[in-house]
Amino acid sequence: MAIIFHVDDSSFSRMQIGKTLKKGGHEIIQADSGKSALELLRTTKPDLIISDILMPDMDGITFLEVLRDQGNNIPIIMVTADVQKDTAKICLELGAAALLNKPPGEEDLLALIARILAKGV
Repeated sequence: MAIIFHVDDSSFSRMQIGKTLKKGGHEIIQADSGKSALELLRTTKPDLIISDILMPDMDGITFLEVLRDQGNNIPIIMVTADVQKDTAKICLELGAAALLNKPPGEEDLLALIARILAKGV
């Protein structure tokens, strides 16, 4: 079991991914924006972060940039409904562990989480 931090402005997406993570036996912490996630991360140390890219107050790419600028190397899976080559390239260059289409399939997401955590990426 891992502590997984999920950031997404969509309550539906938080509910859906939350169910998947619970099925996988993970503890879940959720935030509805990049800014609130940064606040929570001051006192929370998850094993992995899942972040949406398109969010209103701080998009997922900016969230990823801020984390990396702070020296935070927690593995991050970025999710988006609109995966474009340029977006994927930027996310990976900034140190994202993976990029998934939204909504991710249950089995695919849990398998990816297991691989990332096993590698210590």
